[in-house]
Amino acid sequence: MTYYADSGERADLIAGLRAMASYLNANPGVPAPPWISLLAFPPEGTCTEQRAEIDAIAARIGAETRDNGNGHYTVSRFFGPVEYRAVAICHHNGHHNTERT
Repeated sequence: MTYYADSGERADLIAGLRAMASYLNANPGVPAPPWISLLAFPPEGTCTEQRAEIDAIAARIGAETRDNGNGHYTVSRFFGPVEYRAVAICHHNGHHNTERT
C-alpha cells in the first residue's frame, strides 16, 4: 500500500489547491481559515522506519524534524499560513524500537 500520491493524483491535488485559492480569491464572502495544514504520512512500518522517512522528507524540504514527546515525529515547511507537514505517529512511548505499532 502506498500513502503518497502517484503522479496523476499529485497533479490533481496541485490543481485542486490552485482552484480552491482562485475560488476563495474570487469569493471574498466565503469564510476561510486563517491557516491550513497539508499532512503527509509515511507508509506503515516500524517506528524506526517511519522516522527515517520523515528524516528523508526533512532533507528534501530543507527543514528540521521535531519530536513532540508523545509519539509524533514531524517536519514542516511553511508557505505563509500554509503548512506542509509530514508526520510519523508511533503509538507507544518507546518509539525508537523496531516493533510495528
